[in-house]
Amino acid sequence: MHHEIVALERIHQPLPSQFTFPPPTTYNLIAYDRPEPEKLRERVKDATIIIVTTMRISAALLAEDVTPKLRLIAVMAAGTDPIDLGACKKRGIRVTNCPAANLDSVSEHAIGLYFATRRRTVMLDALTRKVPSEWIEKKSLSGYLRFADGRPPLSCGDEVMGVVGYGALGKRIAKVGRALGMQILVAARKSPASTPVLPPIGGHENRVPFEDVLRKSTVLVLSLPRSPETMNLISTPEFAIMSPYAVIVNISRGGIVDEAALVNAAKEGRIAGYGTDVFLKEPLEGEKDSPLLSEEAKGLNIIVTPHLAWFAERTMTNLGQILKDTVEAWADNRAINVIV
Repeated sequence: MHHEIVALERIHQPLPSQFTFPPPTTYNLIAYDRPEPEKLRERVKDATIIIVTTMRISAALLAEDVTPKLRLIAVMAAGTDPIDLGACKKRGIRVTNCPAANLDSVSEHAIGLYFATRRRTVMLDALTRKVPSEWIEKKSLSGYLRFADGRPPLSCGDEVMGVVGYGALGKRIAKVGRALGMQILVAARKSPASTPVLPPIGGHENRVPFEDVLRKSTVLVLSLPRSPETMNLISTPEFAIMSPYAVIVNISRGGIVDEAALVNAAKEGRIAGYGTDVFLKEPLEGEKDSPLLSEEAKGLNIIVTPHLAWFAERTMTNLGQILKDTVEAWADNRAINVIV
């Protein structure tokens, strides 16, 4: 058996120096630095294994006449939403991921976005640098930290953190929030038939109905996968029941928050702020790609970072090792980290 392995996004991928396959299996590895959609078909036409991170792998690409030899898609990330899993399942193509590689960096980034949003550090940095000095003129810039009703900002001991998505990442963020003195609420799945309290999980929290978490949280952290069921999970009806003191932190996927509705909610004071590392369209450029970067959003308490919450030395080490272990296990007929 010989495998043609094609890695499509070296820019994101700490590829192992070599794979160890059971003899007499051999392989050839071709790695491309950057994803180039217009060259995708040519690059993968002979591949038996594709290594991908963010690039979309569509049903059209998965057609037998386009990728006739393809047997494995190894996603070098936790999320597999760019892959048409239905088409893979239909053809019997295995899909694997690299779970939990980035727990430390993403949970730390989530807390960083919380502090930046709650304390409005980007806005205060700009005001401090401003000439002529508004600080000198007003003697204090504390007004920029106040809520619309004049209240000062909350500190960690007064926060209620709602966690939507309680996998390994949600658990890690909840642990950090608890260590900071926050009360933690873990959201049940959004459902009209939610019961008041669901059975205990993990020995710490009860699942709380989704709508109750929205009403009670002053910090809402989104750490769930994107799927048809979670698209626009947070939109106008959800903002309507949230606390005006609440900040939202999104380190999951773009599209889970309705970006246009978010801007309206922030503008109208229905929420206190939003910090996000993810967007519906990525990469993006200006307001043509996201309402979060529009003129209307300027001056609002919206903090954005370019989908780099995962990026850290430990994450890169973990990704390389998990990918190596997963691909080698598949080649040896041992299934680990299987999505499809």
